Amino acid sequence: MAYERDLRLFSEWLGKSYSSVTQDDLNRYFEELSKRHLSATTAARKLSSLRQLYKHLYAEGLVAENPTAHLENPKQPKPLPKTLSEEEVSRLLTSVIERARQKPTVANLRNVALIELLYATGMRVSELVSLKKTAFAGGRRFIIVKGKGGKERMVPLGKVAVRATDRYLKALKAAGTDKDSPWLFPTRSRAGYLTRVRAFQLVKEAAGRAGLDPSRISAHVLRHAFATHLLANGADLRAVQKLLGHSDISTTQIYTHVLEERLRRLVSEKHPLSRKKLSNKP
Repeated sequence: MAYERDLRLFSEWLGKSYSSVTQDDLNRYFEELSKRHLSATTAARKLSSLRQLYKHLYAEGLVAENPTAHLENPKQPKPLPKTLSEEEVSRLLTSVIERARQKPTVANLRNVALIELLYATGMRVSELVSLKKTAFAGGRRFIIVKGKGGKERMVPLGKVAVRATDRYLKALKAAGTDKDSPWLFPTRSRAGYLTRVRAFQLVKEAAGRAGLDPSRISAHVLRHAFATHLLANGADLRAVQKLLGHSDISTTQIYTHVLEERLRRLVSEKHPLSRKKLSNKP
């Protein structure tokens, strides 16, 4: 059991009774563990084991104070968001567009509009599938999206996404199967529109047909790709925050690795001391 192993390891390192342990002892213990290149997750588990032990000892009156009370949790590294390269997104879009060109059914044209809009706007899939047709009336270049907590934001639409949506809506109208539905992606579901789960399935199916690994691709990965590619091409983090509908900039900061790479590239390419053209003469 991991809990028992953790306590056994600590006891072997300690060499004295639990009752005499101080916070300084614990700090030295975890410093030593960090030198062994222990992961933050493992260190956090070991600290949790000790906290449980000293919570019990303190409650039973076996120690005068709890030495773990003021210890900070090891910092957990934030995983980078899964994303796609621009070339992979291009392959995905090219595949769905070509499929719709060869067979321009409502379903195929819907898939083009769905994927174009996900990548072009960075909308959450739940935000996109619940849009109404009126959001695109009159060839609008901006739409109002209702995000988390009912907060509304304005999202710009690119020409390519607008054209894909227009073609789909014309085909939908011509089919005459949705005349009583207000939704952009009408279905027979209880809500009346394409479900979030079905949208995820459609994206993965399209990825497979494009020769991409479906396990790496989802509607949410396209949202990450939207943000990543904007930042890589010079967008401001605050602007991306607004486009994604994040209420706190700290949420958007998962993409700072893209900014850091861009800044390194900028310095290496643009700073005078980094240019190969500089003469090495004194």
